[in-house]
Amino acid sequence: MKFVDEFRDTEKAQTLTKAMHNIANRLATKQSKPLQIMEFCGGHTHTIFRYGIEQMLPDSIEMVHGPGCPVCVLPMGRVDDCVTLAELPNVIFTTFGDAMRVPGSKKSLLQAKADGADIRMTYSPMDALNLARNNPDKDVIFFGLGFETTMPSTALTVLQAEREGVTNFSLFCNHITTVPTIKAVLDSPDMKLDGFLAPGHVAMVIGERPFDFIAKDYHKPIVVTGFEPLDILHSLWMLLQQIEDGRSQVENQYSRIVDPNGNSPALQAISQVFEIREFFEWRGLGSIDHSGVRMKPAYAAFDAEKKFAVPNLKIADPKSCQCGEVVKGVIKPWDCKIFGTKCNPENPMGALMVSSEGACAAYFNNGYSEQKTA
Repeated sequence: MKFVDEFRDTEKAQTLTKAMHNIANRLATKQSKPLQIMEFCGGHTHTIFRYGIEQMLPDSIEMVHGPGCPVCVLPMGRVDDCVTLAELPNVIFTTFGDAMRVPGSKKSLLQAKADGADIRMTYSPMDALNLARNNPDKDVIFFGLGFETTMPSTALTVLQAEREGVTNFSLFCNHITTVPTIKAVLDSPDMKLDGFLAPGHVAMVIGERPFDFIAKDYHKPIVVTGFEPLDILHSLWMLLQQIEDGRSQVENQYSRIVDPNGNSPALQAISQVFEIREFFEWRGLGSIDHSGVRMKPAYAAFDAEKKFAVPNLKIADPKSCQCGEVVKGVIKPWDCKIFGTKCNPENPMGALMVSSEGACAAYFNNGYSEQKTA
């Protein structure tokens, strides 16, 4: 395939859908409940809703929308830390736009900007480094967040700052890791998953082999998946084939992008700059061991947590929020008591309502709020 239209071909989609229904009908005689398939990545969630893929699936397949939106899982305490840093004198605080509205315990970055803090939206960490070059009298802090997908660009920017001696640039590191998070989801006692769609962008960096433990230790099939509608449908068909055959393997549907061993230069940059944290707090999921990274001591000069006083407080989510249960597939978003009422995209209280890639926001924006009263 060369053109995007080929990944959205109606006839191919119908062929894959028919094939899935045929397998699902054969499996229906052996199963007492719907198969639960988790797509971990927020990009997959967005595609599933945008193209109505859930409506194309057999009733015996239920999609579970996992914690793969890094903006959504930012804990309130880390947002409060961002606001504290941004409100320091002579600081320019930079961030990706979708992090601006994430609520902290008192305010979001957008509200802090309205109150006078110098907070600027950037498209990449290199934009922040350029600001530091052009504003030598200011401390420019970049809010680094995201899974392994965005880690390489952040690491390479730190290395570039070191080479140039741009000492007024620093990183507030909130990057998180995929594999420990999937393991935490699988270890949850109320989790009953039958298969996974693995995040294609993460796999583009780390490869497919880090997901082997899901098949070998937990006996769950997993397919590395691209982001077009035919990618999703093809991967679901591959998962159903594994389930019907009684196999649990890591398969790579996104082979046009993902190498089994990952991207060596990207992995080298990550390992040079970052090291694993003992634990990291997730909004809606709590603390997960080894699920985040921090900067190595060799780069302390560019580490905002070392250069500035960061409170690093732990702030509990609102008790009414049930994002943890939604992420684990225990409930659907509309089952949450505040979904669509107190918690909505204009006033997000829960983690999954913050970004358009979050499950609750996706449900709300695509009209699923009506299900609550149906």
